[in-house]
Amino acid sequence: MNEKNHHDEHQNHEHNHDDHDHSGHHEMMIEDFKKRFFISLIVTIPILILSPMIQEWINLSIDFTGDSYILFALATFIYFYGGWPFLTGLKDELKEKKPGMMTLIAMAISVAYLYSTATVFGLEGSDFFWELATLIDIMLLGHWIEMRSVMSASNALDKLAELMPNTAHLLKDGDVVDVDISKLKSNDKILIKPGEKVPADGVIVKGNSYINESMLTGESKPIEKGKGDKLIGGSVNGDGSLEVEVKNIGEDSYLSKVIDMVKRAQESKSKTQHLADKAAFWLTIVALTVGFTTLIVWYIISGDFTFAIARMATVMVITCPHALGLATPLVVATSTAQSAKNGLLIRNRTQFENSRKIDTLVFDKTGTLTKGEFGVNFIEVFDDKYNKEKVIQLAATLENNSEHPIATGIMDKLKEMKLDILEMDNFQAIKGKGVKGTIDNKDIMVVSPGYLNENNIEVPKELSSKGVSTDVFLLVDHNLVAAIGLSDKIREESYNAIKRLKDEGIKTWMLTGDNEKTAKQVSEELGLDGYFAEVLPDEKQEKIKELQSEGRFVAMTGDGVNDAPALAQADVGIAVGSGTDVAAETADIILVNSNPEDVVSLINFGKATYRKMIQNLIWATGYNVFAIPLAAGVLYGIGIVVSPAVGAVLMSLSTIIVAINAKLLKVE
Repeated sequence: MNEKNHHDEHQNHEHNHDDHDHSGHHEMMIEDFKKRFFISLIVTIPILILSPMIQEWINLSIDFTGDSYILFALATFIYFYGGWPFLTGLKDELKEKKPGMMTLIAMAISVAYLYSTATVFGLEGSDFFWELATLIDIMLLGHWIEMRSVMSASNALDKLAELMPNTAHLLKDGDVVDVDISKLKSNDKILIKPGEKVPADGVIVKGNSYINESMLTGESKPIEKGKGDKLIGGSVNGDGSLEVEVKNIGEDSYLSKVIDMVKRAQESKSKTQHLADKAAFWLTIVALTVGFTTLIVWYIISGDFTFAIARMATVMVITCPHALGLATPLVVATSTAQSAKNGLLIRNRTQFENSRKIDTLVFDKTGTLTKGEFGVNFIEVFDDKYNKEKVIQLAATLENNSEHPIATGIMDKLKEMKLDILEMDNFQAIKGKGVKGTIDNKDIMVVSPGYLNENNIEVPKELSSKGVSTDVFLLVDHNLVAAIGLSDKIREESYNAIKRLKDEGIKTWMLTGDNEKTAKQVSEELGLDGYFAEVLPDEKQEKIKELQSEGRFVAMTGDGVNDAPALAQADVGIAVGSGTDVAAETADIILVNSNPEDVVSLINFGKATYRKMIQNLIWATGYNVFAIPLAAGVLYGIGIVVSPAVGAVLMSLSTIIVAINAKLLKVE
């Protein structure tokens, strides 16, 4: 199967199990090319040793009866075994009336094989068996490298489906029965224990808990949910037990809809026809036209069919796309290795090449521009008898046993300040309002703004200037001592990344499910060109489409499942490494270090890679402009004629130059 057909087949994959099978099929094809390459490589060694031309070059002579027949047998094996993918590719391309790389490779190896076979059985001239073998080896290697760099789109859907647990605790006649989630029906009652994944969309009928939906909605902190609140399948329960009535299952579930969105966006991605394929197409037309014209013209002029076919074979050999076949895969292999060392993982070659065109970059807020962790961003002390350290120590002692995100943020601050927990008695949770306990014979409380309002306690000064945050208050013996503000923090690297992108003339936007106030503050602080706030996951994809409809070439950077459809929709999807696996699977490029500055390096590296590809394509096709006419014998009249051997050397030289040029690629 040729690569184009293989790619098209990928685009038309079916859902779930078919996706999995298809992914396995893709792996099998990669393994097939690998196996054919290594077996062909081993068989090439005796071919090189037995080839008269190679022996002549290295002043070696191995001559015995029947050596040419052994050479023929080995070459026949390589032609049919190693060349099989290209011969079937030729058939497919001609059936589609789109001759390209496969046609050219198949024609080149067939002419070399048939002409060489004829020389074994009586035709005068030199065989091209070593040339045939090395051409097939390099083409197999090139395609193996190429296919490994093309990842299966179905992996993204597998990762999304993995978010769902396999079983659920069904409540049946007062008993708890573990069932497969496929057995759940609408209106079933299920139990969700602390720390478990939610197995289906539903509504809470009993219990309270904090639900972590960050992988689905991008919300940076767990949300408190109780009776009557909706749950999304795939989210993670906190420390409470919940009884839930199942609502949406199967195709109607939120996650299935996200999967479908990803699938549609993947399928509608434009299939960029690579420059190498275009070059190969024209090279095919030129090679076939010049080759057959050479044969006919020289046969008419000289009447010597052997000489005419030698000229034609030389044209075919010299046009052999060794260099062209390696021009793109070698740069890809080099750039993939180079970028991996620099924290950039390339999954989709085409989109990586296209990163040079990016003029608008859309960032997800939580976990990309910000740390995605709930941290203390200010401590405001109102009582001179206390300092910030003491305030955190008291608050952390009370919050020590809580799983609440605010408690986690305060505990992190305590560790950062290298302080210890104090002795405490009489701990008590004030439902929905905070916690209290006795420390050093004093009543200590950490409470919400709601508690202050109910008890008519006034905050001495305005706190909102400190930025958008969730505020809690420390009371000692019912006197207000301090306020602690917690929020998601902007990454230090974000400031410089935005500045560098602006210097490059790239517009920066932010997409977030967070509230308008938070989004505005982050956007203004970073100096972004704009933002979209309170955006639902399915709307994120629409916002990307909106920017694209203005003629922009849009890259999206995100980390959550909620970003998956937007990452797939964007012209270039970039996942930050700290995010969920699914975002990485949907993205074209992954930033291992979650550093927004890597996006700038990525764009610059994309430009450098594209330049190398163009240079290689120009070299791989450009030398043909001079070599093909010489091979065809246009200067025969003045004694200049290129023999098949010289043609092979010229072609090998171009391959070496292309390889060296690719290796010179560096991350800027």
